[in-house]
Amino acid sequence: MNSNFLLMETISQTLAGSTAVLNLLPLSMEELPKSSESSESVVFKGHYPRVYDRELEPQDFYPSYIQTYIERDVRMMKNIGDSNAFLQFVRLCAGRTGQILNNSSLANDAGISPNTAKAWLAILESSFIVYRMQPYYKNFSKRLVKPPKLYFYDTGLACSLLGIRDAGQVAVHYLKGALFENLVINEFIKRELNRGGQRRPWFWQDSQGKETDCMLEIGSGLLPIEIKSGKTITTSYFDNLRYWQDLSGAGKDNSCVVYGGDQSLQTNSGKLVSWRDLQSIDY
Repeated sequence: MNSNFLLMETISQTLAGSTAVLNLLPLSMEELPKSSESSESVVFKGHYPRVYDRELEPQDFYPSYIQTYIERDVRMMKNIGDSNAFLQFVRLCAGRTGQILNNSSLANDAGISPNTAKAWLAILESSFIVYRMQPYYKNFSKRLVKPPKLYFYDTGLACSLLGIRDAGQVAVHYLKGALFENLVINEFIKRELNRGGQRRPWFWQDSQGKETDCMLEIGSGLLPIEIKSGKTITTSYFDNLRYWQDLSGAGKDNSCVVYGGDQSLQTNSGKLVSWRDLQSIDY
């Protein structure tokens, strides 16, 4: 992924008009052997191939990866005068995983101008470090949140930037829910890109804080998905989906909750899908 800049430059110079570009993200869970590892362990480990094919410890691999990215790739880019400031900016982005992106607040915390923050975010997106998930705001209400949310293409990288040293820390971290949400959404993105598609998930949120974590385009309709890191089953997981169903007129059969438990089942409130069974969601 770090080689994207050199690759695109080469393509534009020698192969323009005669290529197809496929974006290959870190490994998906479907590409790895079935494992009994906890969701916290998978979030911490991430999905970069080298972690698996060389059996590297995440706490050893990711700091070196970040250093290489900053020292090699960032120096090739324009408008990056201070690599330490840029690294601090990336860490601040990790602290906003799964949150509505406020560019002014991010710039202020990083001690840079809003325009610089926009430029640096563009660099992180171009190098497949972060992405912005756009809100779905068609119909229903004008009082909707319209800024995007910020996510990382790999949760292991985000954990390293957050200073998380093991899976146990993920379990008690204030961003545990956001990191789990990031893991699940990444799998939907990978599935789409791996088959050459371009669809991206959305989220939905109104001005009162009512939210649907993920909206997948299914044919001409939408599949709303709530994502919960909890491992036990509770009907409260479906509260936001019920709100969306009442607003949109969609039935409960056209939505589901992905949660941190191991059992998938149909409940009276709707379909509950284990994070281990994401392939059962037709997207």
